[in-house]
Amino acid sequence: MLTTQPLLITGAKGTLGQAFWRVCRMRGLAVVALDRAALDIASTNSIAQALREHQPWAIVNAAGYVRVDEAEMDEARCIRENTTGPQLLAKACAAHHLPLLTFSSDLVFDGGQSAPYLESDAPCPLSAYGRSKWQAEQAVLAHLPTALVVRTSAFFSAWDPHNFVHHALMAARAGQPFAAADDLLISPTYVPDLVNTALDLLLDEAQGLWHLTNQGACTWAELARLALTLAGLDAAGVVPQPAASFGWAASRPGYSVLGSAHGALLPSVESGLHRHLADERLLGSANPPAMLLI
Repeated sequence: MLTTQPLLITGAKGTLGQAFWRVCRMRGLAVVALDRAALDIASTNSIAQALREHQPWAIVNAAGYVRVDEAEMDEARCIRENTTGPQLLAKACAAHHLPLLTFSSDLVFDGGQSAPYLESDAPCPLSAYGRSKWQAEQAVLAHLPTALVVRTSAFFSAWDPHNFVHHALMAARAGQPFAAADDLLISPTYVPDLVNTALDLLLDEAQGLWHLTNQGACTWAELARLALTLAGLDAAGVVPQPAASFGWAASRPGYSVLGSAHGALLPSVESGLHRHLADERLLGSANPPAMLLI
């Protein structure tokens, strides 16, 4: 789809929002990225104003409440940002005949199976965060059946330091131990792979539920050790611990590996980690372009 209208990205300051803005700029696509102050997705009036002002051809919803444990004590706000907001965006997109891409999580599942979860498997979330995402999926697709809803898991990217892999690398470089859960099996996801593939699907007018993660399952502790090994660092500082020892308020599924009936669209986790490390080196030698937040 070629158009001079911009792609409108919500949640511009978050991991996904920053990545979408960067990828769109790299690919020469017109883009407008709005932070929460400029677009409150849980406000019908704010959404209407943004649509009038920017006239986008589609919306990527990268906004949301991401603090999984705090959501247990702050469920009303979590639902406002993760459920109500996407629902209102879906209603607005339906009224204006606009495509919508929004994101969900592996935490909609309870970990009760031992084979990768497919799009057709029934969610059964264990936490307030997981419930907010599952409710959002249902609401979005009810109001806009053509919406593209992408479930993903365990982000990592050098473009944003707020991720597990970055913290593991920083601890090793500082000679500090790094504790990580060794009993939660996950599907790590390199953010640039996720964003490029999700954007391709949006441009191709894909719709419905899609699972997008890098190929390969591991525990958090295994992910940390692999990242350190590939970086040439000592992985002996990774301290494997049971998830229960971290005192998290929210329950996590012991198994939340995502597969897809659509096929394997992203490369391996190891490939993503190699490119994460290359991105680190690149960003260390050059200043990335500043993001325009409207």
